[in-house]
Amino acid sequence: MKKNVMKNRTKKELAPLKLGEATTLYPQNYSPSLLESFENKNPNAIAWTSFVCTEFTSLCPKTGQPDFAKIFINYIAGRKMVESKSLKLYLFSFRNHGDFHEDCVQKICDDLVKLLKPKYIEVIGEFTPRGGIAIFPYASYANDEKDFQELYKTRLLNYAPGKYSTELSRLY
Repeated sequence: MKKNVMKNRTKKELAPLKLGEATTLYPQNYSPSLLESFENKNPNAIAWTSFVCTEFTSLCPKTGQPDFAKIFINYIAGRKMVESKSLKLYLFSFRNHGDFHEDCVQKICDDLVKLLKPKYIEVIGEFTPRGGIAIFPYASYANDEKDFQELYKTRLLNYAPGKYSTELSRLY
C-alpha cells in the first residue's frame, strides 16, 4: 500500500503570490485584477472548497445606499485554486461599486470562472433586507464534463431561495 505523504509548497510555487509581503492596500474601486490563483496539487480530486464573506458591501446603483450581504462561494477546483487574501480584497473592491445584487453575484461568479476554470462553482448572495425585501441571488457554472453538467442542473433546479445560504448561515 502506497503511503500518502503531504508535501509542503516550495518557495518557487509561492513566489508569484504578491500578497502578504507588505502593507495591504485596500482597493477603492471594483477590481478583478486583484484575484490571484495557485496550482491545485490535487486536480483530479473532487473536493469542495467553500468561502463565506460575512461583510460584503456594495452600493445600490439607483440610490447610492449601501447594501450588505453574506456571500457564499462553493467550488470544485480544476487546475487552479483562488488565493484567499486576494479573494478578500477583490470582494472588498465592491464596497464603492454600484450594481444590483444579482449583478454583483453574477460578476463574482464570472470573474472566478475566468480566473480558475473550475469544474463547478456557485455563488450565493444573502443580502440584508432593505424596504422589507430580502434578495438571495444565485449564479453557477459547470465545465463540459457530464458529471458537472448534471450537478449544475441538479443544484439549479433544486435551488430554493435562501435554502443553501440559510443552512450555511447558521454556522456563521
